[in-house]
Amino acid sequence: MVLRANITQIDAGGILDIAMAGTSATLLARTWESAMLVNVDHDTLRPILHNPEAMATVERIEGWRAVRDTIIEIIINKSEMMKDLTDKAKDKDLSAKEKKQLTDQEKEYRSKRKLVHEKLITLATRIPAFMYLTDFRENTLQDVNTQIEPDLFQTVTDLTVKNFHLLMRLKVFNTEHLNQAVFAFRRYEDASLRYTGIESQEGQTHYGLHDTVEAI
Repeated sequence: MVLRANITQIDAGGILDIAMAGTSATLLARTWESAMLVNVDHDTLRPILHNPEAMATVERIEGWRAVRDTIIEIIINKSEMMKDLTDKAKDKDLSAKEKKQLTDQEKEYRSKRKLVHEKLITLATRIPAFMYLTDFRENTLQDVNTQIEPDLFQTVTDLTVKNFHLLMRLKVFNTEHLNQAVFAFRRYEDASLRYTGIESQEGQTHYGLHDTVEAI
């Protein structure tokens, strides 16, 4: 048996189509659960803690009541304690008690951060549901939820547009990864519709991402 290979010219869109062809709904869902989609570092959480409106916003997120109201403050305090011990270790060896304290602080810090991350991801996973329900595919998600269908956005996410944009300004969500996740969703949704013989929008030339537009 003789195997022959052909070299075929392909553009960037074709490469993306090939890459997305093996993406299942489960893998796409994981995109919206990625740790990179939200920021729960010290520099992001501190401004939230000191902003009453931001704190009121995160407390509206589904499941937030299951965690302590002071969880963000605890994370920040743990972070500062860890920094103090780490800085001290640079000058001299820590005592056995201090080493154990550092280990305990690190464990609790990671545990609390994971809880906050899970709650913020709960909000992020509402965004694909909103995109699925809206027909405005060439507009940026930012324009759709702000100017076109703000009531639908609030119904689906349980946050007002003002709440969501406050979280965006505080960099709770990673804009670059949010754009990538929206793009992946748009490609997958179109591929699924074409498979059933449905054209999502005839003549569509662009996808609206979160805050930018990408040519198809």
